[in-house]
Amino acid sequence: MKNYSHRFRILITGGGGFLGSHLCERLLDDGHGIICLDNLFTDTKDNIAHLLDHPHFELMSHDVTFPLYVEVDETYNLACPASSLHHQFDPVQTTKISVYGAINLLGLAKRTKAKIFQASTSEVYGDPEVHPQPESYWGKVNPTGPRSC
Repeated sequence: MKNYSHRFRILITGGGGFLGSHLCERLLDDGHGIICLDNLFTDTKDNIAHLLDHPHFELMSHDVTFPLYVEVDETYNLACPASSLHHQFDPVQTTKISVYGAINLLGLAKRTKAKIFQASTSEVYGDPEVHPQPESYWGKVNPTGPRSC
């Protein structure tokens, strides 16, 4: 039995996605309480189905483009429709998720004095000429092309 007396309460946006679900699992295993926030627009509950009955796991359906009022110690912002298929379906909403989502979560972090980790997809590099992209790669981004959102 794990000791949960010194755990953090952690918010993971996009927690239903591939990376988010694995992060939820790992942080639960480390003894933390997890709020998995996802509107399941591009994800399904399948990735987190095995976590739903965990006593320190909570799934919250919410869109990060709207403010969120929870009490947390840390936030991992992974919310964004990352695949070309999803982000090109509604590029305006993708931009809102990236911009308003970050602003809302930074506001939450400021209010709760929580640490925040902001992640993004490799799509920020545009249509790259280098695979995989190292952090030193500046990318090949067309600011008006289909990946621009």
